Amino acid sequence: MKILAQLVSRSSYPPRERLIALTLAFVKELSGAELDELIAEATVDCYGEDEQLTGLATMIADNLAVPFETTVLGMTVTVPAIHQADSGIVAICVRGKHRQPISVLDLPLPDPPPPGAEWIAAYCRWAR
Repeated sequence: MKILAQLVSRSSYPPRERLIALTLAFVKELSGAELDELIAEATVDCYGEDEQLTGLATMIADNLAVPFETTVLGMTVTVPAIHQADSGIVAICVRGKHRQPISVLDLPLPDPPPPGAEWIAAYCRWAR
């Protein structure tokens, strides 16, 4: 991961595009072992699945750059927040005056994904 960051940081991308390129490359290039490291970081000192879920939800909430736009069922929606629900971790999707929670397991991420999307990938791995 450090090598990837060094390559992108040395590139000719402007700062914002450098961050986007790093985020996209980072999420696509994460290995199972790297995702397992993120899961371990989020769930350290957790007892049971409920606490692990809370740990992962906290890491997503703390690290995922919101709001961001994505497409759900062919419609552009804004995701202003991520919450923990009884059913798992959900993205609050907004279009106009309508709001709908959608499981992040089912949420299509935009390309490029927002910074912090690696935590969603870690949650998806943990949840399977």
